[in-house]
Amino acid sequence: MPDEARQLPLDLGHRPGHSRDDLVVADENEAALRLIDAWPNWPAPVAVLTGPKGSGKTHLMEIFRDETGAQDAAGDFDAALARAERGEPITWDDADRAPIDQTALFHLINAVRSGGATLLLTARQSPASWEITLPDLQSRLKAAAFVELAEPGDALLSAVVMKLFADRQVEIEPHVVQFIIRRMERSVGTAIEVVDRLDKAALERRRPITRALAGEVLNDVATPDG
Repeated sequence: MPDEARQLPLDLGHRPGHSRDDLVVADENEAALRLIDAWPNWPAPVAVLTGPKGSGKTHLMEIFRDETGAQDAAGDFDAALARAERGEPITWDDADRAPIDQTALFHLINAVRSGGATLLLTARQSPASWEITLPDLQSRLKAAAFVELAEPGDALLSAVVMKLFADRQVEIEPHVVQFIIRRMERSVGTAIEVVDRLDKAALERRRPITRALAGEVLNDVATPDG
């Protein structure tokens, strides 16, 4: 393509938000959102959101933090213990990431229970499948409230892609959206990356977003170096 047909796309600071307004609600995440909205009247002081990569666990946890003032235990565990003892909400993202610090998690759950606090965990697998060897921790996790998020389906991914383009004030035909979601990894994170690359490619080439352009970008996203 001749150089004059190209232009450098400006970085206008499009960053995906993690607020409630940015969440697309669908069957896959509705139960998890109901749990967050039920706080602090949870059926148990500890709640666990599980689901595959890209199912929206982190987004939901960010909504919980924004609306409750919860702090994550990962940054400063001693501070998290102190907050739990004061009855404040705590979060722990990717709680099943190996190696699991079983002793720390056990002490935090105990502090949450004794302090009248709440703890929201996210994980890819249900607690029953975690490699837990401490019987007391197993018992604590069995008593937790548990909600599973499903892998994003076509309807949810379509709505997410349409919203991401609308946020950028970019028009796209529905058949192009369907082309995109049927060929991309089924995750919200991938949808964000694809939309960002498509927007930049369309600006650079001064072309509308077509199936052909989407195919080029999707091939690039799918490569290890892309």
